[in-house]
Amino acid sequence: MSSPPPQRRTAVFQIGRLRLEGPAAQVVSLFLLAGVLTLVVLSRPSVRMLLSAALWIAFQVYWNVAARGAAPAKSSESRGSRMLHQDLMIAAFVLLFAPIPGLRARFLPLSLPIVAGGLALQAAFFRLAIWARRHLGRNWSGKVAIKVDHELVRSGPYRVLRHPIYTAMLGMFSGTALVSGEVHALVAVALIGAAYWRKILLEERNLRAAFGAAYDEYRRRSWAIIPWLV
Repeated sequence: MSSPPPQRRTAVFQIGRLRLEGPAAQVVSLFLLAGVLTLVVLSRPSVRMLLSAALWIAFQVYWNVAARGAAPAKSSESRGSRMLHQDLMIAAFVLLFAPIPGLRARFLPLSLPIVAGGLALQAAFFRLAIWARRHLGRNWSGKVAIKVDHELVRSGPYRVLRHPIYTAMLGMFSGTALVSGEVHALVAVALIGAAYWRKILLEERNLRAAFGAAYDEYRRRSWAIIPWLV
Protein backbone atom coordinates (compact mmCIF):
# COMPACT_ATOMS: atom_id res chain seq x y z
CA MET A 1 0.00 0.00 0.00
CA SER A 2 1.37 3.40 -0.94
CA SER A 3 1.73 5.94 1.82
CA PRO A 4 -0.50 9.04 1.72
CA PRO A 5 1.05 12.18 0.28
CA PRO A 6 2.59 14.51 2.87
CA GLN A 7 0.25 17.18 4.14
CA ARG A 8 1.04 20.53 2.64
CA ARG A 9 1.81 23.30 5.12
CA THR A 10 -0.64 26.18 4.91
CA ALA A 11 -0.14 29.72 6.15
CA VAL A 12 -2.60 30.63 8.92
CA PHE A 13 -3.53 34.09 10.19
CA GLN A 14 -5.80 34.48 13.22
CA ILE A 15 -6.84 37.38 15.45
CA GLY A 16 -9.69 36.62 17.83
CA ARG A 17 -12.54 35.15 15.76
CA LEU A 18 -10.96 36.05 12.43
CA ARG A 19 -9.11 33.09 10.90
CA LEU A 20 -7.67 33.00 7.39
CA GLU A 21 -5.68 30.27 5.66
CA GLY A 22 -3.58 29.93 2.53
CA PRO A 23 -3.02 32.88 0.15
CA ALA A 24 -5.53 35.08 2.02
CA ALA A 25 -3.53 34.66 5.24
CA GLN A 26 -0.28 35.54 3.44
CA VAL A 27 -1.80 38.69 1.89
CA VAL A 28 -3.19 39.93 5.22
CA SER A 29 0.11 39.23 6.98
CA LEU A 30 2.00 41.22 4.32
CA PHE A 31 -0.43 44.15 4.64
CA LEU A 32 -0.05 44.16 8.43
CA LEU A 33 3.73 44.03 8.14
CA ALA A 34 3.59 46.94 5.68
CA GLY A 35 1.36 48.83 8.11
CA VAL A 36 3.79 48.29 10.97
CA LEU A 37 6.70 49.48 8.83
CA THR A 38 4.70 52.57 7.79
CA LEU A 39 3.88 53.44 11.40
CA VAL A 40 7.52 53.01 12.38
CA VAL A 41 8.67 55.36 9.62
CA LEU A 42 5.97 57.98 10.33
CA SER A 43 6.76 58.05 14.05
CA ARG A 44 10.36 59.04 13.23
CA PRO A 45 12.03 56.76 15.78
CA SER A 46 15.69 56.97 16.65
CA VAL A 47 18.17 54.68 14.93
CA ARG A 48 18.50 52.60 18.10
CA MET A 49 14.73 51.94 18.21
CA LEU A 50 14.70 51.15 14.48
CA LEU A 51 17.33 48.48 15.10
CA SER A 52 15.26 47.02 17.92
CA ALA A 53 12.12 47.11 15.77
CA ALA A 54 13.99 45.29 12.98
CA LEU A 55 14.80 42.45 15.38
CA TRP A 56 11.12 42.22 16.36
CA ILE A 57 10.04 42.14 12.71
CA ALA A 58 12.56 39.37 11.99
CA PHE A 59 11.19 37.48 15.00
CA GLN A 60 7.61 37.83 13.72
CA VAL A 61 8.53 36.65 10.23
CA TYR A 62 10.33 33.60 11.61
CA TRP A 63 7.44 32.78 13.95
CA ASN A 64 4.85 32.96 11.16
CA VAL A 65 6.89 30.59 9.00
CA ALA A 66 7.56 28.15 11.88
CA ALA A 67 3.87 28.08 12.88
CA ARG A 68 2.92 26.29 9.65
CA GLY A 69 4.16 22.92 10.92
CA ALA A 70 2.20 22.87 14.19
CA ALA A 71 -0.06 19.87 14.89
CA PRO A 72 -3.82 20.33 15.29
CA ALA A 73 -5.12 20.96 18.80
CA LYS A 74 -7.05 18.31 20.72
CA SER A 75 -8.15 20.78 23.42
CA SER A 76 -7.40 24.44 24.10
CA GLU A 77 -8.21 27.43 26.26
CA SER A 78 -11.40 29.40 25.69
CA ARG A 79 -11.63 32.03 22.98
CA GLY A 80 -12.11 34.73 25.62
CA SER A 81 -8.94 33.68 27.44
CA ARG A 82 -6.94 33.71 24.21
CA MET A 83 -8.30 37.11 23.21
CA LEU A 84 -7.38 38.53 26.63
CA HIS A 85 -3.78 37.39 26.16
CA GLN A 86 -3.67 38.87 22.65
CA ASP A 87 -5.05 42.20 23.92
CA LEU A 88 -2.42 42.32 26.68
CA MET A 89 0.35 41.58 24.16
CA ILE A 90 -0.84 44.29 21.77
CA ALA A 91 -0.99 46.81 24.62
CA ALA A 92 2.50 45.80 25.74
CA PHE A 93 3.95 46.25 22.24
CA VAL A 94 2.32 49.68 21.92
CA LEU A 95 3.77 50.72 25.28
CA LEU A 96 7.17 49.32 24.31
CA PHE A 97 7.60 51.63 21.32
CA ALA A 98 5.08 54.48 21.59
CA PRO A 99 6.41 57.71 23.18
CA ILE A 100 3.32 58.11 25.37
CA PRO A 101 2.99 61.54 27.06
CA GLY A 102 3.57 61.27 30.78
CA LEU A 103 5.68 58.12 30.38
CA ARG A 104 8.64 59.59 28.53
CA ALA A 105 10.85 60.16 31.56
CA ARG A 106 14.10 58.21 31.42
CA PHE A 107 14.86 55.45 33.89
CA LEU A 108 18.28 54.95 32.29
CA PRO A 109 20.73 57.48 30.82
CA LEU A 110 21.10 57.53 27.05
CA SER A 111 24.38 55.67 26.68
CA LEU A 112 25.91 53.77 23.77
CA PRO A 113 27.07 50.83 25.98
CA ILE A 114 23.53 50.47 27.41
CA VAL A 115 21.94 50.60 23.96
CA ALA A 116 24.44 48.08 22.58
CA GLY A 117 23.83 45.84 25.58
CA GLY A 118 20.06 46.06 25.05
CA LEU A 119 20.33 45.08 21.39
CA ALA A 120 22.72 42.23 22.25
CA LEU A 121 20.29 41.03 24.93
CA GLN A 122 17.39 41.16 22.49
CA ALA A 123 19.36 39.21 19.86
CA ALA A 124 20.46 36.60 22.41
CA PHE A 125 16.90 35.94 23.55
CA PHE A 126 15.76 35.83 19.91
CA ARG A 127 18.23 32.98 19.51
CA LEU A 128 16.81 31.27 22.60
CA ALA A 129 13.30 31.52 21.10
CA ILE A 130 14.47 29.84 17.87
CA TRP A 131 16.27 27.10 19.82
CA ALA A 132 13.20 26.41 21.94
CA ARG A 133 10.81 26.52 18.98
CA ARG A 134 12.85 23.93 17.08
CA HIS A 135 12.83 21.54 20.03
CA LEU A 136 9.10 22.04 20.59
CA GLY A 137 8.34 21.19 16.96
CA ARG A 138 4.75 20.21 16.21
CA ASN A 139 3.81 20.57 19.89
CA TRP A 140 3.95 24.38 19.65
CA SER A 141 0.78 26.43 19.92
CA GLY A 142 0.07 30.14 20.16
CA LYS A 143 -2.62 29.39 22.72
CA VAL A 144 -2.76 27.16 25.77
CA ALA A 145 -3.55 23.80 24.15
CA ILE A 146 -2.92 20.08 24.12
CA LYS A 147 -2.06 18.88 20.64
CA VAL A 148 -2.93 15.65 18.92
CA ASP A 149 -0.17 13.14 19.93
CA HIS A 150 1.24 15.80 22.26
CA GLU A 151 4.68 15.03 23.71
CA LEU A 152 6.25 16.33 26.90
CA VAL A 153 9.40 17.96 25.50
CA ARG A 154 12.40 17.88 27.83
CA SER A 155 15.28 18.45 25.40
CA GLY A 156 17.31 21.54 24.53
CA PRO A 157 16.38 24.51 26.74
CA TYR A 158 13.44 22.48 28.09
CA ARG A 159 15.92 20.47 30.16
CA VAL A 160 16.17 23.49 32.47
CA LEU A 161 13.20 25.73 31.65
CA ARG A 162 9.57 24.67 31.25
CA HIS A 163 8.66 27.79 29.26
CA PRO A 164 11.81 29.01 27.48
CA ILE A 165 9.83 30.77 24.72
CA TYR A 166 8.17 32.94 27.38
CA THR A 167 11.61 33.54 28.88
CA ALA A 168 12.77 34.65 25.43
CA MET A 169 9.84 37.04 25.01
CA LEU A 170 10.48 38.62 28.41
CA GLY A 171 14.18 38.90 27.53
CA MET A 172 13.46 40.55 24.18
CA PHE A 173 11.08 43.02 25.81
CA SER A 174 13.74 43.79 28.43
CA GLY A 175 16.34 44.32 25.70
CA THR A 176 14.12 46.83 23.91
CA ALA A 177 13.41 48.55 27.24
CA LEU A 178 17.16 49.04 27.72
CA VAL A 179 17.45 50.42 24.19
CA SER A 180 14.59 52.84 24.85
CA GLY A 181 15.49 53.79 28.41
CA GLU A 182 12.07 55.44 28.84
CA VAL A 183 9.39 54.62 31.44
CA HIS A 184 6.77 53.54 28.87
CA ALA A 185 9.03 50.63 27.84
CA LEU A 186 9.49 49.63 31.47
CA VAL A 187 5.70 49.53 31.92
CA ALA A 188 5.53 47.32 28.81
CA VAL A 189 7.90 44.81 30.43
CA ALA A 190 5.73 44.70 33.55
CA LEU A 191 2.58 44.21 31.47
CA ILE A 192 4.00 41.42 29.31
CA GLY A 193 5.37 39.77 32.45
CA ALA A 194 1.88 39.73 33.98
CA ALA A 195 0.39 38.40 30.72
CA TYR A 196 2.83 35.51 30.54
CA TRP A 197 2.60 34.68 34.23
CA ARG A 198 -1.16 34.28 33.78
CA LYS A 199 -0.53 32.08 30.72
CA ILE A 200 2.01 29.95 32.60
CA LEU A 201 -0.53 29.19 35.34
CA LEU A 202 -3.07 28.08 32.73
CA GLU A 203 -0.53 26.05 30.77
CA GLU A 204 0.93 24.24 33.77
CA ARG A 205 -2.55 23.21 34.89
CA ASN A 206 -3.26 21.94 31.36
CA LEU A 207 0.00 19.99 31.10
CA ARG A 208 -0.39 18.45 34.53
CA ALA A 209 -3.85 17.21 33.55
CA ALA A 210 -2.40 15.74 30.34
CA PHE A 211 0.81 14.14 31.70
CA GLY A 212 0.10 13.63 35.41
CA ALA A 213 3.00 12.31 37.50
CA ALA A 214 5.48 12.75 34.63
CA TYR A 215 4.83 16.48 34.61
CA ASP A 216 5.04 16.69 38.40
CA GLU A 217 8.49 15.09 38.23
CA TYR A 218 9.52 17.47 35.44
CA ARG A 219 8.39 20.47 37.50
CA ARG A 220 10.47 19.35 40.49
CA ARG A 221 13.71 19.41 38.49
CA SER A 222 13.15 22.49 36.32
CA TRP A 223 12.31 26.17 36.55
CA ALA A 224 9.38 27.96 34.93
CA ILE A 225 11.14 30.90 33.23
CA ILE A 226 14.30 31.92 35.13
CA PRO A 227 16.93 29.33 36.26
CA TRP A 228 17.43 29.16 40.04
CA LEU A 229 14.79 31.85 40.63
CA VAL A 230 11.33 31.06 39.19
